[in-house]
Amino acid sequence: MFWLLAILAYLLGSLSFAILLSRLTGNPDPRSSGSGNAGATNMLRLAGKKLAILTLLGDLCKGLLPVLIAGVAGLSLQDQAWIGVCAVIGHLFPLYFRFRGGKGVATAAGMLLGLYPPAALMAVCAWLLTFYLTRTSSLAALIATPLTLPLLAWQEPAALLPMSTLTGLIVWRHRGNLRDLFAGRERHF
Repeated sequence: MFWLLAILAYLLGSLSFAILLSRLTGNPDPRSSGSGNAGATNMLRLAGKKLAILTLLGDLCKGLLPVLIAGVAGLSLQDQAWIGVCAVIGHLFPLYFRFRGGKGVATAAGMLLGLYPPAALMAVCAWLLTFYLTRTSSLAALIATPLTLPLLAWQEPAALLPMSTLTGLIVWRHRGNLRDLFAGRERHF
């Protein structure tokens, strides 16, 4: 059951709502415009609030649903977390879009919401506060994601290794943003 759900999570994660919504509405491919990222932040820049919100909700749900299904199937919390990681990997490297996806933040938030809602709430609050203070989405993600690890280590240690792996993937996907942040060139809203 674990491997079947892991594959299904990857395939679901591979659905890029930013790309699909852009195609449906005649907007430019988010991977070739704006920041070049297939995610909600770039959709906000390129296509406005409505499509950005739809992208955010779609990406959030594709991280949440596999975790919830794994929970209903009776898998352990650690297995649920690894299945959530598979959904995020699908978002990062989507099978249907030549393995060029987004940065995984919203999908990871959905996964975390399914695993341990207090950690998801803490991450959202940290993201919102950082974004409010800096107007920089990438910095907000780079701060919010690792902040969940101490809480998980304390409350849900079974999810710590998968979430640590996921945090590493998200930081790696933001490596260009890190360079731009240190050079003072990162995009702000």
